Amino acid sequence: MQLEQVEKGFSFSKEGPLDMRMDPASGLTAEQIVNQWPEQKLGEIFLEFGEEKRWRRAAKAIVDYRRKQAIKTTKQLSDLICDTLGRGSKKKLHPATLIFQALRICVNEELSAIEEGISKAIEFLGPGGRIGAISFHRLEDRIVKNLFRSAAGRGVEKGQKMVEVLTKKPIVAGRKEISSNRRSRSAKMRFAEKVPTK
Repeated sequence: MQLEQVEKGFSFSKEGPLDMRMDPASGLTAEQIVNQWPEQKLGEIFLEFGEEKRWRRAAKAIVDYRRKQAIKTTKQLSDLICDTLGRGSKKKLHPATLIFQALRICVNEELSAIEEGISKAIEFLGPGGRIGAISFHRLEDRIVKNLFRSAAGRGVEKGQKMVEVLTKKPIVAGRKEISSNRRSRSAKMRFAEKVPTK
């Protein structure tokens, strides 16, 4: 629901402050990142957290723009990215989507939070308890998949089997669900069950 709050600055389709903090008490904002971070570091987060193929072009455009004036709103950044990247090959995806995703993940340290949260949840589950995780992009799903595999004793570092993975492939939304809830189109759900310790 926070994504819909204009004042949070998550949306490229609504004018708002370039904030993106889930927790307003946390320090770093998206505005600080785009206006203060060096070009190379900006590019790295666009590549790592957004998987944006044109990360160099986006980072350079931001740095060139901010020399003239600060980037303070979501619309400023969105317009700049649209002018820089255009529609490209991903016609169904807004050109600012991956850049905004990367900034949001960076600001909120989302990937490390997912890893910590799922690891703790598995640890606290009782035998027979089930854990389900819904992810909304490949980076999240990869973490969930690898954590479940590792807890099942099938990861790179084979250890004690803590869970049985219940979903060999992720569960995805069907056409009916997607037609009534557009956000579900990228959702992937995985489940695991805690096994008794030997």
